[in-house]
Amino acid sequence: MTPARSAAAAHPAAPATARLPRRRGVELALLVLAVLLSVYGYCAGGLAKSGTIPPGAAGYGAGLGGLALLAHCAVRLRAPYADPLPLPIGVLLNGLGLVLIYRLDLETPGESAAPAQLVWSTLGVTLFTLVVVVLRDYRWLQRYSYVWGAAALALLALPILFPPINGARIWIRLGGLSIQPGEFAKVLLAVFFAAYLADHRNALAYTGRRVWRLQLPTGRVLGPVVAIWLLSVGVLVLERDLGTSLLFFGLFVVMLYVATGRTGWIALGLLLAAAGAVAVGWLEPHVHSRVQEWLHPFASIEAGQGPGQVAQSLFSFAAGGVLGTGLGLGHSILVGFAAKSDFILATAGEELGLAGLSGVFLLYALLVERGYRAGLALRDPFGRLLAVGLASIVALQVFVIAGGVTGLIPLTGMAMPFLAQGGSSVVTNWAIVALLIRVSHVARRQYDGKPAP
Repeated sequence: MTPARSAAAAHPAAPATARLPRRRGVELALLVLAVLLSVYGYCAGGLAKSGTIPPGAAGYGAGLGGLALLAHCAVRLRAPYADPLPLPIGVLLNGLGLVLIYRLDLETPGESAAPAQLVWSTLGVTLFTLVVVVLRDYRWLQRYSYVWGAAALALLALPILFPPINGARIWIRLGGLSIQPGEFAKVLLAVFFAAYLADHRNALAYTGRRVWRLQLPTGRVLGPVVAIWLLSVGVLVLERDLGTSLLFFGLFVVMLYVATGRTGWIALGLLLAAAGAVAVGWLEPHVHSRVQEWLHPFASIEAGQGPGQVAQSLFSFAAGGVLGTGLGLGHSILVGFAAKSDFILATAGEELGLAGLSGVFLLYALLVERGYRAGLALRDPFGRLLAVGLASIVALQVFVIAGGVTGLIPLTGMAMPFLAQGGSSVVTNWAIVALLIRVSHVARRQYDGKPAP
């Protein structure tokens, strides 16, 4: 054996590191499928109502396809390692929301909401593109944690200066334009919680005194984040927006649990949530009426006043059955003024049936799962907490809205992510998807052995 062969035998070559596929082609194929399904739903709804394909079908398909292509190009250029699923899921949910709103517009010719929702969706995809292109490293957000916290509180308090709408002070209405600042505040609070908890996770988990089985950290460590949470919830209670209050409370508890790894925070959070819900339900008339409607959804029928919104929503789900009546063939518009916003799921349940509604919930579940997966794959605590927090916003929001519409919990006024009418909501949800794209890009790039970002 030659010396060269002996050296090769003594020191065999290390196996080549398997490169992680970027999956941009998979993302593009899924985007094409999402656009085609949305256009099919748009045409099906028009055919069911008028017997002809809607004249705007080609424009709708071209517009949605152009937005999807713009977002895909931004991801391909700036975040090539990103998870290939969040963007197609967002496009499909947004497209389905536009289809459902357009279908309901056919029942209310004088109150068309689909064109405005398409404009807001365009703004949302534009913001998505800007975040993906400009925010090269999500860890930049950690430097300005208190700035984001203060901005979130300012946005939450701003609607107090404006008159209430439908019993709640959560909108800012200027002329014909209405904005819901709380939608943007939830993302800023998630960034603040992630930054603060990442910096103090060890002190939160291992310092302080033990009360029963719960390790309580010192007030100096936990005080700032609890103070901001209490202020945000206090502002929301004054605005009578208990749905967003529940969302922020759940977000706070979930992120605190992820930061410390102590299940006692979950138990304490559930106890505090139950105590707060009982207190507010008895003391606040607007919330008390929602609780009564939840306990007795058919009381108005028994009183001879006709079905209320919750009862009509339950009738819509029952009429849909397993396979649904078909797009355009339901009667969920009988829900009333909130059919396109709070009760958009009633239309999905009636016209798509249990099968279609389960598919919608699976899309949300997959989006949340991909967010959690990206967070768990990261090495830095801030990115992990940010990804979990953003994914938890979607999960909690879907639970609160779906639970209220189906009668599982008292109804709260919130917008179903991507589906419901609401410009602020759709723009915010596109920002959430963009941040998850940035986080997943770093996570998968690290797996491939390359430095972030």
